[in-house]
Amino acid sequence: MHSRILPKSDRIGTDGRTSVRPFCYRKNRDKCFAITYRDGIMAFTIRQLQYFVAVAEQGTVSGAAHILSISQSAVTEAIKELEADLGVALFDRHSRGLNITHNGHQFLRHATTILANVSDAKQTFEETAQTQKGELHLGVTSLVAGYVLSDILARYRRAYPQITVSATEDNGDYLEHLLIGGEIDVAVMVISNLRDRLALQSEILEVSPYRLWLPLGHKLATAQSITLDDVTSEPLIMLTIDEIEEATGKLLGALGTRPRVAFRTRSVEAVRSLVATGAGLSLLPDLVYRPWSLEGDRIESRDVSGTLPMVQVGVVWRKGSPLSQAARDFIGLAQAHRATRLR
Repeated sequence: MHSRILPKSDRIGTDGRTSVRPFCYRKNRDKCFAITYRDGIMAFTIRQLQYFVAVAEQGTVSGAAHILSISQSAVTEAIKELEADLGVALFDRHSRGLNITHNGHQFLRHATTILANVSDAKQTFEETAQTQKGELHLGVTSLVAGYVLSDILARYRRAYPQITVSATEDNGDYLEHLLIGGEIDVAVMVISNLRDRLALQSEILEVSPYRLWLPLGHKLATAQSITLDDVTSEPLIMLTIDEIEEATGKLLGALGTRPRVAFRTRSVEAVRSLVATGAGLSLLPDLVYRPWSLEGDRIESRDVSGTLPMVQVGVVWRKGSPLSQAARDFIGLAQAHRATRLR
């Protein structure tokens, strides 16, 4: 733990303009960030938050620099300044890139919320958005409900508070049925295996590669490269929602070896806990990776050499049918959300 516990009183710098104040987690007041203020204003910038989120999502400075179309040195300097302002280490550095720390993982939630609020700020001045009334009927698959939809839906509710939103969670096939039948307006779902592409229109929001999850200290964590053959010799924790089990089974089955499934579950949190405690490894989309289990145990994530499937998550609606204004606004906001994340 790199956070410092500060006294309740502010610490004032020698220049009379700089102060360091504690920022504590709600659930544990013993864990605090040391946040630097200058002239009463928090010192870090929106740009630093954007760079931090990009590095956290890409896992490397080079990957973040590529997405942001800036130099690696600019990203590195921004992260160093942000860590200095917060008084904590946000990443652990190693030869293969960066691992986000526990403090960094906690701050990531705040950073993404701040960036979303900034993006939404312009919406508050649009009278039509604030007064527009209507209904929006959404569909969502289990895998993306808590990882993609939640942020988009929160932004939509802030931008269009007078719209009544109802959401249905179910499997992809049934959501396609509801879309074609006009029972829901829009769905946010895994679209890699969309069945009826002639009747449905889709827009990609996230593309997530499969990666290997393994516990801290596992022998493969320090391997120069990991192959699918390495994975087949290990017990696997299999997630059974959406297309995940089918895709993983096909991938390993192509090697001519039946996977050693130690546990099947519909809970991503259960997968995290089981992997973190050494019950097995798991192949899952990077979209749902988090470096810590609920119990606070570390989970490693590694690339696997070879051709692994990519999970595409998108927003889907029925072709040729008139969309309500509420549905059009939701699709537009979802597209803007993707553009913001890639910026």
